Amino acid sequence: MSGSPFDRTIFDSLLRRRLFYTPAFEAYGGISGLFDYGPPGCSLQANIIELWRKHFVLEEDMLEVDCTMLTPSEVLKTSGHVDKFADWMCKDPRSGEIFRADHLVEEVLESRLKGDKEARGIKIEKDEDADAKKRKKKVKDIQAIKLDDAVVKEFEEILAKIDNYDGPELGLLMKKYDIKNPATGGDLLPPVAFNLMFETKIGPSGGVTGYLRPETAQGQFLTFSKLLEFNQQSMPFAAASIGKCFRNEISPRAGLLRVREFMLAEIEHFVDPEGGKKHPRFKDVKEVELSLLNRDVQLGGGTKVEKTPIGKAVASGLVDNETLGYFLARIQLFLQKLGVDQTKIRFRQHMANEMAHYAADCWDAELFTSYGWIECVGCADRSAYDLSVHAKKTGSPLVVREVRSEPLRIEEWQIDLDKKKFGPKFKKDGKTVEAAVEALTQERREQYAEALKKDGKITIEVAGVSGGKVEIEKDLIEIVKRTRVENMREYTPNVIEPSFGIGRILYSLMEHVYWTRAGDEARGVLSFPPPVAPTKVLLVPLSNNPAFGPILSRISHKLRSQGVSNRIDDSSASIGRRYSRNDELGTPLGITVDFQSAKDSSVTLRDRDSTKQVRASEEEITVAIRSLVDGNETWQDVLKRLPEFTEQNVN
Repeated sequence: MSGSPFDRTIFDSLLRRRLFYTPAFEAYGGISGLFDYGPPGCSLQANIIELWRKHFVLEEDMLEVDCTMLTPSEVLKTSGHVDKFADWMCKDPRSGEIFRADHLVEEVLESRLKGDKEARGIKIEKDEDADAKKRKKKVKDIQAIKLDDAVVKEFEEILAKIDNYDGPELGLLMKKYDIKNPATGGDLLPPVAFNLMFETKIGPSGGVTGYLRPETAQGQFLTFSKLLEFNQQSMPFAAASIGKCFRNEISPRAGLLRVREFMLAEIEHFVDPEGGKKHPRFKDVKEVELSLLNRDVQLGGGTKVEKTPIGKAVASGLVDNETLGYFLARIQLFLQKLGVDQTKIRFRQHMANEMAHYAADCWDAELFTSYGWIECVGCADRSAYDLSVHAKKTGSPLVVREVRSEPLRIEEWQIDLDKKKFGPKFKKDGKTVEAAVEALTQERREQYAEALKKDGKITIEVAGVSGGKVEIEKDLIEIVKRTRVENMREYTPNVIEPSFGIGRILYSLMEHVYWTRAGDEARGVLSFPPPVAPTKVLLVPLSNNPAFGPILSRISHKLRSQGVSNRIDDSSASIGRRYSRNDELGTPLGITVDFQSAKDSSVTLRDRDSTKQVRASEEEITVAIRSLVDGNETWQDVLKRLPEFTEQNVN
């Protein structure tokens, strides 16, 4: 639909001019990574969230919670965030400038590849060229220099797996390729870890350290037992949460894509680990095709995706299990509903260094923008890690207990201690020794049972007691093999977690639906689908005739009473100019009230993208609008059943 190639500068100017967003605290110079949404940005975000709620929370019967943003340090220490939630940064010791190491390596190598293209006479795409010019303001010595073919291949392979490098490896790359401060050419210190959480003190005494949450997940994990009870002990089930999160980004430079305060929508789907993590509705989505970029291709330096039905991907083991595959497909369908360009979606599998040690599998839904491929949704199998570490730390039983369909008979080695003799024998060390005995594995218990028969005593390791080894006589302990019957099963659920960056999705969507009209490149259009458009309907009078006012007010009130947002533009600008302004705001539909309207209460309805119109009664038009806004009909459906209109009545 575009009349000219995408120009990010013009696009960004439109978003700011139409107040989709604006830098926060701009009068004071602003702070990088902080933005305010204006009216259309707020409406767009609210509509995306509403569609997310319908698609996931409502359709999947999820339990929504709203947990506090302020989180005690102890919680995030247990989850691993205090120690490990970090990016790698490097510093210029002379200027004090800070860089995020992986982004710096990526930026410099990409710039050198563009210089190589220029030297070879290869045409650079407009977006690519705009990026290069933007960099040249910061980068001192990007030149058109031809690289050896082997070096080009090496750079491309590094960029394909840039997310797989840790700090020391990034440091080696910087040293090998002589990567310095791009602006000054100054040497940089080796990368060091920088924790991304905002720390604060809770209460007037400052005795309790807390953090602004980096994710909503921890609050959901710690309410698991209450949610399980609320769900009448029924498994599996999912919790969901939408709210603000915070990350102290090292160098937020990519507009709305890398910010320090952002909206996350996260799902924690709790599933029984036994039985292969099946999903009862997987059959409904198994034919959904996804563009998959697996880790093996990335490790080989490639970026080629393979379009694969999710059923096949799960069956082959590429995607670890049905529940993970189910949510990948549902994510694809959600992005499709939003209006995301289907040719600009891929699902990239995490490489080993990216995944947490406890994760079974992890995929990111990435959307292609003028900034490259952007991670917008992460979908991970977090195993039982979070519930397990919090249960261990707090003693809370974050487990599921259910009656077995058939009793389970277990043969095991059991230990009986003679407490009357055991206590006096070991005195103050009695509890420590007893804990060590109870912790013995079944294999060790069997070995010690034989030793007791043979030697009449055993020697076990007990840290901190008698030099680390303790001898126990057979009159103090008996190890016997018995059959135990279990009628209840107790297990810690595994968690599949889809996590949606609402701001990133919002920005990527705006890029995907932006275009200009052929022959009139100054007229930008945002083709939001009606369900997510900030304002659904523009109402315009053909002129300032006083007879039109009551008709406009009546239609506007009727639409609002049905939950359809609309706006009256009765300014002196031409009809075309008024529609053009609202095309930039993404308003999909327009009603024109003219002299014919005053005679028979009929009005015209305009489609934003095609600019075609139909004419019908107010009632028929409002019914059509409601159907379009709900996503039940397309404009082509409306055009088939209502008469097309081609000429405005001007008298």
